[in-house]
Amino acid sequence: MTIKTFKGKLPIGVQEKIHLSTRDGLTGYRIKQFQVMSSTPGVGEVEYVAKIFTTDQTGNITSTVDLSDPDLLAAIYYQDQPATAYPDATTMIFDKETFNQDIFVYITDATGGTIEANFYLELEQMKLDLNASTYITVKNIRSRTQV
Repeated sequence: MTIKTFKGKLPIGVQEKIHLSTRDGLTGYRIKQFQVMSSTPGVGEVEYVAKIFTTDQTGNITSTVDLSDPDLLAAIYYQDQPATAYPDATTMIFDKETFNQDIFVYITDATGGTIEANFYLELEQMKLDLNASTYITVKNIRSRTQV
């Protein structure tokens, strides 16, 4: 088993594409860990909603979480406030689904704040057989073409 890590800082409401797709589709991934942190921890008040999707979310970036969305792989709700009486709090939910295509990450602030956020993502990388690869690829294509 190989672990791939990705990290970065995102402006609020800006999506980042994480390139994972391969020519043959025989490499699969599963989320191991997903975390967010304010770029100014303990200084500004934030209420982040971070999400990972299997499909491009351009034009649909919101703080609303819908766990019935088949394209949603992970969601985090993270709060941080400057007062030490209010320690940070995090709620994380992520799917154990295997995927072999690019994924899309974005972070919003439920209160309309604009403090940039950092993210850290660990993916477990695995080899897929042809049947698993075909199934995952077809599922991803169907998801992208549904209206």
